[in-house]
Amino acid sequence: MADPEQPKAASFFARPLGRDGVVNEIDTVREPLIGGSGPSESYSVCAAILPFLFPALGGLLYGYDIGATSGATISLKSSTLSGTTWYNLSSVEIGLVVSGSLYGALIGSALAFTVADSLGRRRELILASLLYFIGALLTALAPDFAVMVIGRFVFGTGIGLAMHAAPMYIAETAPSQIRGTLISLKEFFIVIGMLLGYISGSIYVELVAGWRYMYATSAPLCLIMGLGMWWLPPSPRWLLLCAIQGKGSILDTKEFAVRCLCRLRGQALDDSISVQVDAILAELSYAGQEKAATLSEIFQGKCLKALIIGCGLVFFQQVTGQPSVLYYAATILQSAGFSAASDATRVSVLLGVLKLLLTGIAVLVVDRLGRRPLLIGGVSGIVISLFLLSSYYTLLNDFAFVAVIALLLYVGCYQLSFGPIGWLMISEVFPLRLRGRGLSIAVLVNFASNALVTFGFSPLQALVGTGVLFAGFGVIALASLLFIIFVVPETKGLTLEEIEAKIL
Repeated sequence: MADPEQPKAASFFARPLGRDGVVNEIDTVREPLIGGSGPSESYSVCAAILPFLFPALGGLLYGYDIGATSGATISLKSSTLSGTTWYNLSSVEIGLVVSGSLYGALIGSALAFTVADSLGRRRELILASLLYFIGALLTALAPDFAVMVIGRFVFGTGIGLAMHAAPMYIAETAPSQIRGTLISLKEFFIVIGMLLGYISGSIYVELVAGWRYMYATSAPLCLIMGLGMWWLPPSPRWLLLCAIQGKGSILDTKEFAVRCLCRLRGQALDDSISVQVDAILAELSYAGQEKAATLSEIFQGKCLKALIIGCGLVFFQQVTGQPSVLYYAATILQSAGFSAASDATRVSVLLGVLKLLLTGIAVLVVDRLGRRPLLIGGVSGIVISLFLLSSYYTLLNDFAFVAVIALLLYVGCYQLSFGPIGWLMISEVFPLRLRGRGLSIAVLVNFASNALVTFGFSPLQALVGTGVLFAGFGVIALASLLFIIFVVPETKGLTLEEIEAKIL
């Protein structure tokens, strides 16, 4: 098959063969491929990491943008530290700087809906890395406010594409035994990115034009992501799906998919890989993948119910105030008594560490405790924290520790609930044939509500006051708790087919 993505060798990570001619099992895990029966799926643990790592950098860059922007807004508004003549920005202009990447992410999500299936997950991530790189440089080198906003939009377009394609590529290339863990770990990488952004803000906030360094620091990661995705093979499942939908010869595509799977599993070419590809083809044919999904099907039957669950989760994830707490963490801490810019950004680093630790806990326990208990417990804590923040700004102004405790409680509860579980469930609830487009709609809702809350925070804060605003977030959090209790199903321990049946 003449394809520019075709790998030149059977396996870059090929495991050494033992005396009996089979793959050395020191770093290899075996599991049933489908439903606990059939041919076993073997893989090298080392080889399985990279097809997760490079797509996950897309999430890390998204998180970095959140963390860096928290410090950059302080630097940008300072008459002594901004290094510009246009530092005296209005609340609307600050809202555009902060939410510009999110509006760009809306564009990227819309693009994903229309072109992602034809581009493929790998090319979509390469395009995302290129947009990340251009956007980072435009923002860092911006000579005026207008160019900076354009850079934020370009970077955000990369976010929209990456946050759609990364979970798809990981899900389609990871061995099934560790697929759920790897998808959940993507949120872990987002939090690592936030922590790096907070650290970058802490380092550069006292430098003149430090905000430029904060944004420029992400450029090398963009290049690493792009080069890594260029080196990785395309998703064998996507290749086979295209073939059975008439977009290529099945025989040629199958041969190419075998070579791609060899690289992804870290194995030398043998009959077991061909058997695995045959099993994937059989699974796709059984699931009725021969026809592409139509727009009307997405808003009918099972997919409509999945949209309500998935879009509802990511909508409430944002409108309970999460963007405001993350993007404006340093500013909130300044008003709580950490008056120096360096003090506020250093406390933001502590928030990042807390997020990282609790996300790791959530990843470890989500398959044991289940999705609903973590969502219900975490969102209950979010409600309490938001009303505590409201109380500080309205009644307890002399007790700065109340704001800090409330922020820590909010961040901890969010990372045990909405943070990892929102992204995990939108990758679980959609029917297979409609998963790509359904996921793009959920991502679009996520970024639309994120941009709305982020942009509206400063104007609403000026209009009604911070205390009333956080009380409003608290009321919305109560509504989200009712939504979880009465609408969101438990998916712990269920196969994708069982989840699909449960939604009926």
